[in-house]
Amino acid sequence: MKEKVSIDIIILSYAKDEHLKNLTIQTIDTLLASEDPEKIHFNIVVVESNKSLQPYQFENAMTIYPAEKFGFHKYLNMGIKLTGNPYVCLCNNDLIFHKGWATEILNAMDNDPVMMSAVPYCPNFHKKEGFAENAPPLEGYFGVLIGWCIFVKREIFDTIGMLDEKFVFWYCDYDYSNTLEKYKVKNCLVSTSVVTHLGSESITKVDSKEHRKLTQVPRFYFSYKWHHHSYIRYKAETWLFKIKMALNL
Repeated sequence: MKEKVSIDIIILSYAKDEHLKNLTIQTIDTLLASEDPEKIHFNIVVVESNKSLQPYQFENAMTIYPAEKFGFHKYLNMGIKLTGNPYVCLCNNDLIFHKGWATEILNAMDNDPVMMSAVPYCPNFHKKEGFAENAPPLEGYFGVLIGWCIFVKREIFDTIGMLDEKFVFWYCDYDYSNTLEKYKVKNCLVSTSVVTHLGSESITKVDSKEHRKLTQVPRFYFSYKWHHHSYIRYKAETWLFKIKMALNL
């Protein structure tokens, strides 16, 4: 990597309270401290779900407040479309970026031009799952791939299209993984790149009814899309679930 590289960083944030707001700030701060700004420029876009925070702007980032209802893929697509650099990183707001994480992925992609998608090593996940740190890039899909920090070449979207916005929250990473596998797009775990995921803290702040909606509805669509369940079954399952939600069953 000889020339300065610009990377678009799309961060989905739900700063419903000060703790979650500070998580986003910490993510940005550790990101900016992780690389030499003379070599790597991070163009940061925060897609904020807490519209009451508007017009607040996170420092060193452009913060947008979509009028549209939250959707994990929908909000990521907004960030992707707002930016134009050759590399894009799709991020949660509860990350700690370690020194040189981006350089390691860029070097891996330079050494293997076929690699279009990569994920960094998370000590809280990959180590527990038995993946070795500082190992050669490991090709793989679901299980290797994690959904909270995905680094891609922008040209990947010319092959796979934009992210499927029917997935609102759960199954987003599974859908992305299956899509890469479908189009034979190479994804690797770059275990010399380290980004710690602190845990899904934002989801714990929603009420139980909203949590059920975010986590259960996508299951029906995922089964229809990838397991070839009938469209009638998919619609019926969704309809019955919504009735149960309305009746608080």
